[in-house]
Amino acid sequence: TSVHWHGIRQYHTNTEDGVPGITECPLAPGDTKVYTFQATQFGTFWYHS
Repeated sequence: TSVHWHGIRQYHTNTEDGVPGITECPLAPGDTKVYTFQATQFGTFWYHS
């Protein structure tokens, strides 16, 4: 499981983009992760797991 963001620019934090197996390792059931990035845009954005 991961959280993938649409439309949010993540400068120097592409490892927080939530694409398991590509930009980060997938999380196992029961694991946790804190996503940390600086939001530099205003608006409504879509995200999903």
